[in-house]
Amino acid sequence: MTEASIHKTKLNDITNWGIRASVGVIFIIQGSGKFGLGFVSMLEKIGLPVEMQIPIALAEVISGTLVIIGILTRISASLMAIIMLGAIFYVKHASNLTGNGGYALDLVILACALMIIAAGPGRVSLAHVIKKLPRCLH
Repeated sequence: MTEASIHKTKLNDITNWGIRASVGVIFIIQGSGKFGLGFVSMLEKIGLPVEMQIPIALAEVISGTLVIIGILTRISASLMAIIMLGAIFYVKHASNLTGNGGYALDLVILACALMIIAAGPGRVSLAHVIKKLPRCLH
């Protein structure tokens, strides 16, 4: 029988870090843009209170940063997945996959967040370097 063992390879570590870094950068950029007045008007338009601007923006920036450096990765990726589910179902109403108002990119980012939750931070992370963190906080 053949067996695939990709868990301990350098390619797996690099791929895991690449996905974490790309999703983290997307969340940092999108989250930092939500500190402006344009996001406030969008929140009013979809019926959310304007007081949600700062928590949503901070959740995106902080979770993106934590996912990139690889600490509290699963918790941060869970927060990202919740944000993406909100974007798909509450903001875009899951109306069409592609085109104007499509949620295809949101779905890909959600899949990446779920992959990060399942795989964890990997060996290219601060959690791996510290090694004193409990496994549940990786």
